[in-house]
Amino acid sequence: MQYRKLSNEEISVLQQNGCSAVDWKAIEVADKFDPAYVVRVSFSGNVRLGRFEKEFTLAGGLKRHSGISDATLHNVSVGDNCCIRSVREYIANYDIAEGVLIDNVGRICTDSASSFGNGVKVSVLNETGGREVTIHDCLSAHEAYMIALYRHRPTFVEKMNAIIDAYVSSVRSERGTIGKGAFIAGTDEILNVRVGAAAKVDGASLLVNGSINSSEDAPVTIGKSVICEDFIISGNSSVTEAASLTRCFVGQACRFGHGYSASDSLFFCNCQGENGEACAIFAGPYTVTHHKSTLLIAGMFSFMNAGSGSNQSNHMYKLGPIHQGTLERGAKTSSDSYILWPARVGAFSLVMGRHVTHSDTTNLPFSYLIEKGETSYLAPGVNLRSVGTIRDAKKWPRRDGRTAAEKYDFINYNLLSPFTIQKMIKGLQTLENLRYASGELSDVYSFHSVKITNSALKRGMELYKIAIDKFMGNSLISRIQDKDGSFSPMNETQLQAKLRPNTPIGSGEWVDISGLIAPKSEIAALMNAIEREEISSLQEMRDAFKTMADNYYEYEWTWVFQHIQQIYGINPSKMTKDDAIQLIETWKKAVTSLDEMVYEDARKEFNLAAKTGFGADGDKEQKESDFEQVRGDFESNDFVRSVLDHIKNKTELGAKAVNSLLR
Repeated sequence: MQYRKLSNEEISVLQQNGCSAVDWKAIEVADKFDPAYVVRVSFSGNVRLGRFEKEFTLAGGLKRHSGISDATLHNVSVGDNCCIRSVREYIANYDIAEGVLIDNVGRICTDSASSFGNGVKVSVLNETGGREVTIHDCLSAHEAYMIALYRHRPTFVEKMNAIIDAYVSSVRSERGTIGKGAFIAGTDEILNVRVGAAAKVDGASLLVNGSINSSEDAPVTIGKSVICEDFIISGNSSVTEAASLTRCFVGQACRFGHGYSASDSLFFCNCQGENGEACAIFAGPYTVTHHKSTLLIAGMFSFMNAGSGSNQSNHMYKLGPIHQGTLERGAKTSSDSYILWPARVGAFSLVMGRHVTHSDTTNLPFSYLIEKGETSYLAPGVNLRSVGTIRDAKKWPRRDGRTAAEKYDFINYNLLSPFTIQKMIKGLQTLENLRYASGELSDVYSFHSVKITNSALKRGMELYKIAIDKFMGNSLISRIQDKDGSFSPMNETQLQAKLRPNTPIGSGEWVDISGLIAPKSEIAALMNAIEREEISSLQEMRDAFKTMADNYYEYEWTWVFQHIQQIYGINPSKMTKDDAIQLIETWKKAVTSLDEMVYEDARKEFNLAAKTGFGADGDKEQKESDFEQVRGDFESNDFVRSVLDHIKNKTELGAKAVNSLLR
């Protein structure tokens, strides 16, 4: 935009409107600038003003013409068609884009060279330090995971921090920015904060040293009485209702409100926090806590829902809060649960009661960890048949609130993957070893500070076998399907050709690096490349993560191909059509069996006990009617119908696969 000096006539109009300036010559304006819309404004330093030609329509239909009134501006540029009014103190060292509305604020200031939250070190997991993650605008859960947890590779951490420091330096400035179409009202103080386009900051108390990375396609909302210090808030997120964040990174599409407070914590995409408190947590994607008296501390979580009153302790000994723990992806805590760190809970497990024995159930996923008489008991695998587990798996993709073109976290939603199946294989061996060592007639087995009853052990082994059969069959059928989902007739040579992996990557151990499920070899290769400085930018690292995510199913098949021999005794390189049919029939039985268990678990939601409290002041018939009006009946329930449809569809899919091998 071209700017010019004020004319004498314009200066005269401004003075008549109650305006003043330390130096009128330091003020530049755009063509078609109209001084009539600038009233009672004090100018100092270098100032640029745009045109004031449009109106704003506020809530309730009130209209305000663009312009500036009752404000003090120092070293500020104002874009076209902004409305700035009732600034109680001043705005200093800011570039304000077009279409911004600022109303009834205290102070908006950049007081020195700032990186706007970039470069803040967050003492995640260990409050006393040692696992610090340096936050920046495009931090991903996967990058943070490696920096926080792979401290056994100091060269990697050093090189990674150097890459981040270079980015932090690139955004350092002595001027703050307020993006196009932003709305800032009723806010007391904004100090060293970069505000993105289309952001809405309404009634915040204090924002210090941070970035609100809002955009027109992914706006951010900051609400009443919010306090944020040393922070970064990503697109589609909202922080409202007196929430307080200190030294925190907030990923895309997160929600915080109802007085939630957090310090030294990382929250990645689609996390939610209300009422409770977080301290030094690594909240991977979809970590959710809604309830009062809930404290998440020094823990790593993802796809997790914390029950009311959930609590952990990281202060076991006298050296301070140095202990940490992990709830692997999909784990949940019930109301009033407690865990004394250090401990590790396997994926998709449920924690109920108090646990102080530092258990490690990572190789026994989908379990219940239950307290009985101050003793921790484990029921392996039972969450595989839970309707809640299946419901969670379906809801997560639907609840992805990210609308920005670039998504920083690469999310794999699969319940069954090489990551969880490899654990089940180890879990089966562990349970078999327990039974062999203690005897098949033992009532209770001891494992890593937990107890497992005989019946729970047998049931867990059965469930793990079913889940392994389901996963292996799913992968096999997907492999022999055509791209359009159909099945072409094939002979054994064609079958073996289809089964041959396209890549050697994926045959070994797999990891879940906070949402991204990938071969451990690929994570190691990425770290090696960073250590050798073959990857030297954040974008190159994101590209590597994207490659892993895009090739997941190719890598998965390599893993399955390598493990068919171990699990079924069939050489996949020489698989016959009869072998394939046998595996498909085993898969079909596993799918049907697991779905029937989920179906029966869902039925509990419609039994007599579930209807307690319905039909107020009525008899049994009215109770039934009231329940059905509110909850519907069992057979017409959407989830129940989806389970039945799944059985039907998978049975038909298996039949088509078998027919293609029989022709």
